[in-house]
Amino acid sequence: MRIIKARVSNYRSVIDSGYFDIEKEKTILVGPNEAGKTAILQALQKLNPPQDVPKFEALRDYPRSKYNDITTGKVIPENIIVVEGHFELDNDDKDLLPDGYKDVTYVFKRKMDNSASHEFLNEPAMPTFGAIKKDILRIISHIDDRIAKGLPAPTKQPSELLLEFTKDLKDSSLIYKTQAEIINKLMEQLLPLIDENNEAEDKRYDTIMQTISAWEKRDESFKICNSRLPVLILFSNFFRVKPMIHLEHLANRIEQKLLDDEYYDYGNLCLLKLLGFSARDLSNLGKAQTPQANDHAQLKNYRDQLDNRSYQLNAASVRLTQEIKKVWNPNPDKVEASKLKVTADGQYLKVVVEDDLGVDIELDQRSEGFQWLVSFFVVFFAEAIDKHKNAILLLDEPGLSLHGLKQREFRLTISRLAEKNQTLFTTHSPFLVGPDELHLVRVVEMTAREIGTKVHTTIMAGDSAALLPLQEALGYDLAQSLFMQTKNLILEGLTDYWYIMTLTELAKNAGKCGIDEKIALVPASSASKVIYFATILHAHELKVAALLDSDNAGDQAAKQDTLVNALGNKGIIRTKDIYKGQVQKSEIEDILRSTLIKIAKVQLGWDIENIATKQPQRPIVELFTSEIEGFSKYKLAKAFIKWSETNDFDKLEPEEIECVVALNERINKALK
Repeated sequence: MRIIKARVSNYRSVIDSGYFDIEKEKTILVGPNEAGKTAILQALQKLNPPQDVPKFEALRDYPRSKYNDITTGKVIPENIIVVEGHFELDNDDKDLLPDGYKDVTYVFKRKMDNSASHEFLNEPAMPTFGAIKKDILRIISHIDDRIAKGLPAPTKQPSELLLEFTKDLKDSSLIYKTQAEIINKLMEQLLPLIDENNEAEDKRYDTIMQTISAWEKRDESFKICNSRLPVLILFSNFFRVKPMIHLEHLANRIEQKLLDDEYYDYGNLCLLKLLGFSARDLSNLGKAQTPQANDHAQLKNYRDQLDNRSYQLNAASVRLTQEIKKVWNPNPDKVEASKLKVTADGQYLKVVVEDDLGVDIELDQRSEGFQWLVSFFVVFFAEAIDKHKNAILLLDEPGLSLHGLKQREFRLTISRLAEKNQTLFTTHSPFLVGPDELHLVRVVEMTAREIGTKVHTTIMAGDSAALLPLQEALGYDLAQSLFMQTKNLILEGLTDYWYIMTLTELAKNAGKCGIDEKIALVPASSASKVIYFATILHAHELKVAALLDSDNAGDQAAKQDTLVNALGNKGIIRTKDIYKGQVQKSEIEDILRSTLIKIAKVQLGWDIENIATKQPQRPIVELFTSEIEGFSKYKLAKAFIKWSETNDFDKLEPEEIECVVALNERINKALK
């Protein structure tokens, strides 16, 4: 089960975040300090947190500016929905659900009083009382006829029973458990009065009973989904496992409830939880006296205790080492010192790392990034015991202390984590956002306290500081790519970059012609700026080509003498050279016309099929702009990327496949 959409409201700085989409694997929340990124993660965790995580508390968590509404009784905590998550079912979930509920979306909500509610989207329609009322009336008519013919009259007439049991039901009343129980009691009263030899009435009775039992499937589905709700594990940059823990001191502080703040001791407590010991247990073992040599029973018990401790420490060490090796290997050609050991020595529990010389080094002498990863896995495994395969990771500012270039490597570590566990993380570092990951970004901003924190699914924000990490990420990658590759294809904008990148990946996976991997894709911000990039790259004696739409802006850019002189006619590729349809001023979206129209309808609810069929000569971007309020090329391109994650190249229309292959061949030829 994966979360696909969420909303946070009435939590600290968040008045109402609005609904925001969450990606299948990795979602990135960017924004400046104090925007509310951490508050979003904290609220999300409360959907289904690990045990012992503090619950909502109105005094601390309700927006301070509105707290008088609580004290005056204007609003009641049990009515305040704080966080809502929409979950998509995976195949394992669907296999457990009854027919009719395999394609639902499970919506789970947590309120300020920590109570929860849930519902289904796209669930089968529940029957109404009106749907069975006619059958009940016909059964009553049948019984009345039998009474008229000599059947002993019951204490209450059937019509009186109907009125008594269903007086609060309307024809439109949906039959859930409560309504089904009412109708079931009525039918229990009527059953003895039905002629058991009358097959038509028996069948009518069975139909009614089957109809009112529909809620049981729904109730069963709720129980299954609720039991499989993912645990959400929040890991803060402040949670650290200390390299050395004095067990006696920690045990005393735990027993006297004198623990330091949640950040300082949290990592150590999770380590103990993972090991399966309390601090007192380990402390007592460290103080245990060796029994007399002739007391064999005591010697065996003493040895068993020490071995049990040793084996569990060793098992935890092996498990942590295995997981760390899977993700902490930024340089495959270099052996990383990543063998972790958790050992007990008297009153000290130590975490050390064995380097490539076999020397044990305390954890705090390793890099900040490595310490972070060790601490993360300790918390992750401890909080998600037996559930980590179904856990969602919430990482607050991961890799914050790493050098910028190391953060770029660490980005791959997060991606590896996200392959098995859906991950959301916050950052304001441009190095943790890849140029091919902008569709994974959600911008978090707070333009004013009275408005509160907002989360934007599209790349938009009123606060320029919120977009700064994206601008810096694009700027850095552009600066790197401008002179690193000898072959460069300049594109008009970011959405063109996404289409080309996605299409070439689909084509290669299908064994078709893709763009040469040595070609750097360089997005300009508009057609008019293509000329500047082309001139700079050409001046450095690099191979350059440009892909331009065949609209007015593309025409103007293609006619610029400077561009023609820099690239030559061969280096200027126009969409009209590839596209074979009826659109005269085609854009890159028109190459995928049929597929994008279908995707927009299914994913975004943008239906332009009829008008597109009637006006095949108009560009689809023009059609979307005129017909769809709030149309965004960004949203359309992002929907195509999402579609590509579950569809192959051959799912495109035949003419689209032909165009894409021809385009890739043309690009490769231009930069040969």
